[in-house]
Amino acid sequence: MAELEGLEFGKSDFVLLDEVNMEQFMENLKLRFEKARIYTFIGEVVVSVNPYKQMDIYGKEAIDAYRGRELYENPPHLYAVADAAYKAMKRRAKDTCIVISGESGAGKTEASKYIMQYIAAITNPSQRAEVESVKNVLLKSNCVLEAFGNAKTNRNDNSSRFGKYMDINFNFNGDPTGGHINNYLLEKVRIKFNPVIYDLYQIQFYNTRIMNCVSATPQGNLQFETDSESVQVVGSEAVSHIAGLTTTEPDNVTKSLLYRTVATGGGEVIEKGHTEKEACFGRDAFAKALYERLFCWIVARINAVIEVKDYNPVLHGKNTVIGVLDIYGFEIFDNNSFEQFCINYCNEKLQQLFIELILRQEQDEYQREGITWQHIDYFNNQIIVDLVEQPHKGIISVLDEACLTVGKVTDTICLESMDAKLRQHPHYTSRKLTPSDKTMEFHRDFRIRHYAGDVTYSVEGFLDKNKDPLFQDFKRLMYNSSNPVLKEMWPDGQLSITEVTKRPLTAATLFKNSIVALVDKLGCKEPYYVRCIKPNEMKSPVLFDDARCQHQVAYLGLLENVRVRRAGFAYRQPYARFLQRYKMTCEYTWPNHLMETDREAVEAIVTQHGFQDDVAYGHTKLFVRTPRSLFTLEQERAALIPILVLFLQKVWRGALARMRCQRMRAIYAIMGCYKRYKVKAHFWEVERRFTNVRNMADYGKSVEWPTPPAALAQFDSITQQLHRRWRARQIVKNIPPSDMGEVRAKVAALGALSGERKDWGCGRPWERDYLSNVRDCPQTSSNFIRISKELRNKDQYNQVLFSGFCRKVNRFNKSTDRALFITEKHIYKLDPKKQFKVLKRLPLESMTGLSITAGVDQMVALHTSSQDDVLLYIQRGELCPNQDRIGELLGTLIDHFTRSVATVRGCWVETGIGFRLQRGAELKQAKPNFTELAWLSINCSQ
Repeated sequence: MAELEGLEFGKSDFVLLDEVNMEQFMENLKLRFEKARIYTFIGEVVVSVNPYKQMDIYGKEAIDAYRGRELYENPPHLYAVADAAYKAMKRRAKDTCIVISGESGAGKTEASKYIMQYIAAITNPSQRAEVESVKNVLLKSNCVLEAFGNAKTNRNDNSSRFGKYMDINFNFNGDPTGGHINNYLLEKVRIKFNPVIYDLYQIQFYNTRIMNCVSATPQGNLQFETDSESVQVVGSEAVSHIAGLTTTEPDNVTKSLLYRTVATGGGEVIEKGHTEKEACFGRDAFAKALYERLFCWIVARINAVIEVKDYNPVLHGKNTVIGVLDIYGFEIFDNNSFEQFCINYCNEKLQQLFIELILRQEQDEYQREGITWQHIDYFNNQIIVDLVEQPHKGIISVLDEACLTVGKVTDTICLESMDAKLRQHPHYTSRKLTPSDKTMEFHRDFRIRHYAGDVTYSVEGFLDKNKDPLFQDFKRLMYNSSNPVLKEMWPDGQLSITEVTKRPLTAATLFKNSIVALVDKLGCKEPYYVRCIKPNEMKSPVLFDDARCQHQVAYLGLLENVRVRRAGFAYRQPYARFLQRYKMTCEYTWPNHLMETDREAVEAIVTQHGFQDDVAYGHTKLFVRTPRSLFTLEQERAALIPILVLFLQKVWRGALARMRCQRMRAIYAIMGCYKRYKVKAHFWEVERRFTNVRNMADYGKSVEWPTPPAALAQFDSITQQLHRRWRARQIVKNIPPSDMGEVRAKVAALGALSGERKDWGCGRPWERDYLSNVRDCPQTSSNFIRISKELRNKDQYNQVLFSGFCRKVNRFNKSTDRALFITEKHIYKLDPKKQFKVLKRLPLESMTGLSITAGVDQMVALHTSSQDDVLLYIQRGELCPNQDRIGELLGTLIDHFTRSVATVRGCWVETGIGFRLQRGAELKQAKPNFTELAWLSINCSQ
């Protein structure tokens, strides 16, 4: 909705037409209808064409687009007029009104709904409950009034058969606080009733005549018959039904239908029976009056709910009003009767007000701006208004006089009286006054030359409709009803039969008075107009009936409106707004001017384009006389817009790129600072936790390390390793030198087994030389000590690595008791039964590997380079029957090789059933693993 319309959619304002004539007006109206542009401006007037389809131009986005904007800033729309009226009311505290007119089916009621919807949407931003309640009642009252006041006609499926004017009251904040509804000329004879409504209100209307609309079969109509002496009701069911619905007595209903109670001059009361014609007339009048009073009662109930209560201007501030008038447009039918006469008189009054207000607005604006006012010739339809309403001479006066005349006065006699009084009037004629005009009938038709065209009226029924009499018997009947609602509708029924009353005003006079009051009410407000046009009779969204639309354009006075608007200056705009829209067309004003005032800048634009003779400068506005000058500016502006858009896009994209770059730099700076902070914070936390670690019993083993940031993951790992080594060093420092050999052996065993053997003797002291231990071998230790000394003298070894009893298993799975004795030079297999006789001596360096299992057994296989492997079961001694000595043997050998042999190639270390093979393992002289040493020392101490 925010995009401006291009010229391919026609002129969005009829004031901008090249020439003001019907041909160009209709061409532009048709083009916009075909392009789905159903709204067009005439200055501040909106011309609306019924699209006969749903259009997606009324949602929240459209409301937001028009809220607070000027009329010319967006394409024409109802919302633009509604917003202009609301702004004038709120900003200048001025009462405004929106007049919606057009013929039946042109979309007047829908237009009023959209205007109400817009006003409801833009008010009450604070969502106060009481204001929301008022808005809901104002919006939903339309549904009730349409349900009772609309009818299906030949021209419209849901036609409003009444005029409606609604005042919406606003407080100083611009929020609605209440309202009031006036209804005008309810067409009682053309209502097609809906039985659902009857049941809802328990009221049924009988014998309602449907004129000029789709016929409907009457339900339950009362019929009369005449016997030899009197008139009777045909059947009693209808009377009983009426009595039940109106909560009256059936006898009283029958009496009111068939008789009329009359008081004589002497105060005597008599009952006069009706003729069949009079009974039918009374029945019809009663049905119409019942409907009319019900409708007026509904309007009164709605007003009682929405009217502003307890209003005090001193306390509550100024109360401003927006009026919305939804009223019938000019009607010209094949048969025009009293209703069309009243409707067309109403439109004459509104047209007179329209021209008067438009001219007055133009004159006031020119005067405010200091522009010389030129007289504008226009058709003043005051002469037609006087023809209808002038006292003693007008048509209404003639009708009232005929209705008040005693005796038999017919419609024909009334027409003759009108001919006699109005024969010289230039806008009145009849067949009698122009005998040659065969389009009228003698003694029946008269013609009025309205501003919208000539209309021929049939005088038949004028007097009856103007009198609109209702016998007092019906009023008393309804007043005496036990239904309080019906009783409230008929207050005049409380008068006694003999009480003298003034003759009620006629229907025409009542209508004239209400229209005069309406015009006075509208005249004191700032008006805005919506002119509705019905494009075709087929209700088609694509058909545009040129003749039909041209007729409506004529009687709505749209061409006159354009001429009045263009009589002085076709276009006017405040200097600031004009400069904002067209400053890019002048080098002295783009992008910003350096002149003292906006007016001087506007003069520079006008002078550069050479149409200074076509403009006038007001105090605050520029006035342009012809649309051609404005089109020149628009065309140049349209050519420059793409260039400016590209320029703005370039600048904005550069700005966006710079902002993104700045944000990225800021992000990286923040990330860098944050990372440094996290690193420092980690250092601070580590320092805090390990401050007193030297004084702890476990040297910080129980201290939990903080989670490091990702950048310090490797550093944290190294730091923890350093801490473990330091802790091991602290523990190792406390180990006596005599125990270090055992500690090294246990560390070596731990590294070789890698947790694959559950129990390997790490928790006990390792004696190594068990054969010499008296506690472990009390019976043989002395013999072994002797043999070991002999071997020491013979082989010159210095250290016993391991000794103990074992069982040797041969290839035939036979085992024998043996003793294993290992020094730093040889491996000895001894026979304990023969005084530890040496059975086999192997150089220790010939050993290439050692295999053990992952279980709890004590089996070990010693592998040699001569492939003369030895399979043994280490036996437990008496020192501890459950000692596991495999780990001790393994650790002692590894420790020995680690310390004494730089490199041993082809060393096998196999554990478990699956055997893990390490070929070419390098056993180097290396520093001990302090972490494992510390762990072993703790377990050793246990």
